[in-house]
Formats: sequence, structure tokens, C-alpha cells
Amino acid sequence: MKDLIYSCQTSMFGSKEIIGFGSKEFYIKELQRDKANKIIVENHYSKKFYNASYIHLGVWINSELLGCLQFGYAMNPASAGSVVKGTEIDQYLELNRMWLSDKAERNSESMAISYCIRYIRSKFPKIKWIQSFADERCGGFGIVYQSANFEFYGEHIATFWTLDNEIYHNSLMTRNPKLSKSAAFLQHNKERATSSELRQFRYIYWIDRKWKKNVLLKQKSYPKHYKENII
Repeated sequence: MKDLIYSCQTSMFGSKEIIGFGSKEFYIKELQRDKANKIIVENHYSKKFYNASYIHLGVWINSELLGCLQFGYAMNPASAGSVVKGTEIDQYLELNRMWLSDKAERNSESMAISYCIRYIRSKFPKIKWIQSFADERCGGFGIVYQSANFEFYGEHIATFWTLDNEIYHNSLMTRNPKLSKSAAFLQHNKERATSSELRQFRYIYWIDRKWKKNVLLKQKSYPKHYKENII
């Protein structure tokens, strides 16, 4: 039976805090930031956590921690209003990082996302919509979001830089290096870095569907899953 998971301690307001959602066999639950960041650095293809994430959720399957999802602000937190008109900074989330072990069964990613949404809907009632991007490097063009009932709002080309086997977004090339160690390192070593252009696919999930009328982008048909290379 699937249900919300509550903490064992009672809050100062006399109620127990929501900390997760799921069943005994498969559930998502809050993780400490440091532990979540460690999982992402060790397993996610980017090898980096995102500083602006503030919701950190682990994925437990048959009592084993096999994944992590991190939600927070977009790279430009104030840009939400240019996607959905009238959105304040505390009314949306971006799925910043997601990783699940190969030990997880098929469709575990979409199930984990669905459970995270149930948790977010209950614990953060101000959140009206969630955005995520599928990266061309992953293949599939975001099929996991399609399975989780996200809607597709087009694609764009983004520039990334590779330096010492790490990948950096092009925005770090113009960010103030005094405010970002990564920006300072990339800019100082630009001559050693190589750039590439990759497609990114934007998906939105409407927690409150009334907000869909405010979207400033055009909804499009799902992109088809990539075709296997034929030799």
C-alpha cells in the first residue's frame, strides 16, 4: 500500500512532518544534503551536484538505497516567469539531478519521479509546476519524463565545455569568477577546454493544471525515442 511517510517526531505545531512517499518495497524519502551530493558526484554522469538544490530524496527499493533525486531552482532562478507567466521563485521546482542504479528494475525512474511529485504536492503546496531537461547525452530524448506524464515544450541547443574529464555549462564562461570556483577554474583554463553543442529537451509537469494557461511556450508532441544505430 502506497502512502505518505511521516517522521517519528512531532513538530512544534503538533503534527508529524512529511518526509517521503511510497510502499514498503519501493519508496522515496528525504536524504541529508551531504549524503545526496555524495551519491550524485559518485554516480551521475555530470559528476557534480547543483548548489541550488534544496529538496534531496533517496530512492529505496527492497530496503536498499538505489537512487537519488534533487530538486531546486533553475540555473537562473528568476527565469521561471519567462516560462510560466506570474511564477514566483517559491512556486516552481526544477529537477536538477536524478540517478538510479542499474540494479533498479525497468520503469523505476518514472515511478520514483511520480512518488517525488506526491511528496512535493503534500509537503510544498506552494509549488505549481516542475520543470526538467533531458540531455542528449542520455539518449532517449526524455522518455522517462514522458512515462511520468510530463508535457514536452520543445528543445534548444546548449553549449558545454569539457575540461579534465568534467563537463561545464557554457554559462560559467560569463559568470563572475569571484562568485564561482567552477567559473574561475573554467575561465582560467579555457585554452585546454573543448566545447560541444548538445540538444536539451524541456519537460513540464503541472502540479496545479490551472497554471498551464500561463505557460509562454508552445506544447509539442513528444520527441520519439532515439533509433538504434544500424551497422
